[in-house]
Amino acid sequence: MCEMRCDDSAFVKWAVVLLSACAACAASPLAWAQAYPAKPVRMIVGFPVGGTADIVARILGRRLGERLQSQFVVDNRSGAGSVIGSEIAARAAPDGYTLLMISSSHAISAGFREKLPYDPIRDFAGVSLVAAAPNVVVVNPSLPVKSIGDLIELARAKPGQLNYGSSGVGGNSHLAGELLKRMANIELTHVPYKGAAPALTDVISGQAQVLLPTLPSVLSQVKAGRVRAIAVTSLKRSAALPGVPTVAESGVPGYEATNWYGVLAPAATPASIIDRLNAAIREALREAYVASDLAAQGAEPVGSTCAEFEAYLKSEIAKWTRVIRDAGLGSGAGG
Repeated sequence: MCEMRCDDSAFVKWAVVLLSACAACAASPLAWAQAYPAKPVRMIVGFPVGGTADIVARILGRRLGERLQSQFVVDNRSGAGSVIGSEIAARAAPDGYTLLMISSSHAISAGFREKLPYDPIRDFAGVSLVAAAPNVVVVNPSLPVKSIGDLIELARAKPGQLNYGSSGVGGNSHLAGELLKRMANIELTHVPYKGAAPALTDVISGQAQVLLPTLPSVLSQVKAGRVRAIAVTSLKRSAALPGVPTVAESGVPGYEATNWYGVLAPAATPASIIDRLNAAIREALREAYVASDLAAQGAEPVGSTCAEFEAYLKSEIAKWTRVIRDAGLGSGAGG
């Protein structure tokens, strides 16, 4: 009997040691990251299928799936200017299996809406900036304007008489125009449309004179000569229109109104998982065919550290909040 009790005691001690070791392994951030992902990862996109954010998410998700040997599933939850998708992601379990692909609208919504169902900074952890695409300033070819300098001169000679169209109140093209007005000290009259297509149609016909659409949406019309591109809104020239200068180099230094796309995770997602995702994203963005797929959308790969992305997001929220307040917008005016 004594022998059995001694054996039992030894077994118990062995079991305790084994369980403790397993628990320590499971709690280890390194072990957790190495095991991740063990099941499909959901990437929420707050926009409909076929939009640029959706396409960027699918390009990235496909390559992440190959690199991390798991499926990355795009889940489109559109509505309220991407607020619906962001709210779902903010409330998801912080386990790395729900990610959020955001665009610059995430920062714009923070300025437009006094109350969001989430905090755009505190409720998320930055993973990486992914890609950026400029808007382009286009004018009707009959307008005697071939540069930003010409546009500024004409606008000052005819304050408020030039119309600039947009895809709707609170959209990127609208606020890009408001930022231009503010930084160039000119008056343009905003005309919102129900989408980019009717706005472009009116600029082509001459009903509106100026438009700041996304580059992919207007590139074919620029090449066909139906509208004239006078500047891009990014800090550097676009490979799609290398002969077109930036607004910043055309007389409005510091001007930037870029459409950008990045990945967030719910706050409290383990740092080891965030780091693993960040490394995989940055490696994917260095691949030639990923850059080629993004270029087809008028976008260029960026990549960043987690901290860099979080700092950039904060700066974008601050910038667009100032623009929105200066323009007398906000308080839920934009969706």
